[in-house]
Amino acid sequence: MRVLISGAGIAGPALAHWLHRAGADVTVVEKAPEPRPGGHAVDVRGVAKDVVEKMGIREAIRARQIDDRGFAMVDERGRRILEMPADMFGGEGIVAEIEIARGDLATILYDATAARVDYRFGDRIVAIDGADVTFASGGTERFDVIAGADGVRSGVRKIAFGPHEDYVRPLGGYASYFTVPDPGDLGNWSAMFNTTGGRAVLVRPEAGGTAKASLSFRSPAFYDRIGRDEQIRVLTERFTGVGWRVPALLAELPAANDLYFDEVSQVHVATWARGRVVLLGDAGYCGSPLAGMGTSMSLVGAYVLGGELASARTPEEAFAAYQERMAGYVAQGTQLPPGGMAMAAPKSRLMIRARAMSMRMMFRWPMKQVLAKQFSKADAITLSDYAPSPAHFR
Repeated sequence: MRVLISGAGIAGPALAHWLHRAGADVTVVEKAPEPRPGGHAVDVRGVAKDVVEKMGIREAIRARQIDDRGFAMVDERGRRILEMPADMFGGEGIVAEIEIARGDLATILYDATAARVDYRFGDRIVAIDGADVTFASGGTERFDVIAGADGVRSGVRKIAFGPHEDYVRPLGGYASYFTVPDPGDLGNWSAMFNTTGGRAVLVRPEAGGTAKASLSFRSPAFYDRIGRDEQIRVLTERFTGVGWRVPALLAELPAANDLYFDEVSQVHVATWARGRVVLLGDAGYCGSPLAGMGTSMSLVGAYVLGGELASARTPEEAFAAYQERMAGYVAQGTQLPPGGMAMAAPKSRLMIRARAMSMRMMFRWPMKQVLAKQFSKADAITLSDYAPSPAHFR
């Protein structure tokens, strides 16, 4: 079986691992010139922890994971008004047991597969005609399967399924992430501050003397892939005058070389395969950062898709089984928490206080059971034990 995977983030290399283990000839194409370092913290939850154990990379993750001991909401003076320790809800709360920088996890997956998989950085797919794929670098090659694991604005999905507007659903807000010096007083806790106008500020600990800052806001305005200077201008305008740590964060913003700014959105694709093309991870199903399951769904999806491709008689049979096994898990994993963006970034002081009060109540029985159910979705699938078999179609 010859497989082309678009995207060398998390889902793509994870799928490459399982397919190579089954004997497939795997190529991964990535438009970035090299593996992307850094990035915000991601977590590995529920059955995804079993997947990384099966992959043999749990110790590598443990060596790099972030010592994030909990999530706190603070007021303008930095006083904690609500706390959720990392071990609450069995390590499956807002801060999970396994937290790691996205780039570190991607590097671990790349390192585990680089010697056995053909990685082509600085290239991308520009056309798909049945099993024939044309690359931006020139030339056409034939593959049995083309997997789009290239994120929310998947180029593969756009070519094979249609425009982004058909599948990407904006949630009415924007988020940014960038690295700042560790302020030194986080105590290994993530801290979040909300202020009026639907603005939220988050500072999370990292290793190596840095922290990750996030500035998010609700907005009906549409910033269509604006450049870095415009991103800095928008964030500065939105957050000038906000208290807590914000003046210091804005002062660090121009020097940040890893600024990420994008719309908060979901991806919903009814059927994840079309012809020889199949979608994986955020390209096919993304609940947004509010749902908090993107990395775990990518890892679990890669395991299931790889297992089904290794045992199916045809690509269509494998794709159908992948969709059937993952559908319920994805439906729960993409479900937003109560209130969605409005709850994450309330607009008025009254709603900010009401949100804090309601969250305090949810830490007590019986409302605690409601929150526990929200976090239990990470286990909403039973993994099949795919027997090793040669990956070929009969």
